Amino acid sequence: MIKIFKTFRGYNEISKVEDGCWINVTKPTGEEIERLTGEFQLPADAINDILDTDERPRVEFEDTWSLIIMRIPIESVHNSVPFHTVPLGIFLTKNFTLTLCLQDNEILPISQPSPFREQYREISDSINFILRLFLRAGNSYLKYLKQINQMTSTIEQDLEKSIKNSELNKLLKMEKCLVYFITSIKSNEIVLAKLRSSKKITSEINEDLLEDALIENKQALEMAQIYSDIQSGMMDAFASVISNNLNVVMKQLTLISIILMIPTLIASIFGMNVPNFMENSIIAMPGILIGSLILSVLGVLLFRKRQWF
Repeated sequence: MIKIFKTFRGYNEISKVEDGCWINVTKPTGEEIERLTGEFQLPADAINDILDTDERPRVEFEDTWSLIIMRIPIESVHNSVPFHTVPLGIFLTKNFTLTLCLQDNEILPISQPSPFREQYREISDSINFILRLFLRAGNSYLKYLKQINQMTSTIEQDLEKSIKNSELNKLLKMEKCLVYFITSIKSNEIVLAKLRSSKKITSEINEDLLEDALIENKQALEMAQIYSDIQSGMMDAFASVISNNLNVVMKQLTLISIILMIPTLIASIFGMNVPNFMENSIIAMPGILIGSLILSVLGVLLFRKRQWF
């Protein structure tokens, strides 16, 4: 979908490209990609790079356009991993600024695309617009990291009683999310540093905004690394917990089997087709049953005294 706005605030949608306008593109179709390369004169290879889910963040300057790629967090709906990251590309030209992403996202949602709806001051500079996107991405990373922490706590409670690997697999998916986040945040931080030192950027950079974006990214990176270290230790610990829980279950089943062997052994002995002193006795059957029951109870008491049950 392609939407064209008069300014970066995203309030006034227009039908044609004007000087200083902002174009927001999300989940482009084949026809829309042809429009980007034809009408907007953007390079096809750069567009394909942005639409590649594994594309790394970078800064690229050409004569007629500049490209900045960052990675933003996405909540997965139909994926086994709850969160992952995708590229968000920003093209800067003399006439317009274009943002392109292959999926719907919270950084620039297609329904309400403006990242500054809470701001009363108009932002007309494209570089400071990009810094706002980095700042918003940092906030999204922190938000999703808190959700990952809550989900991990729920998995931990289930793991304490579990003897299966399903909860351990869920914890592994949380670890995979953190790896995605750490890699993407580090790359975004490098891009911010390049923007700060680049001589190709002629407009004045808002140092306060840049500092805020760097702080948010650094905080998200530190939090993701802390959570990742904690989960790495938990994976080993809970693998031992699952093994121990399984050993306890096997021990209980073994003890139950031993208790059941007592009446089985007695019934087998007296059920043999050989003479014995009770074959003509009236109380043989009740006596054998009572004896088996008494020995089984004694076995249970013995195991409980040794705290095996």
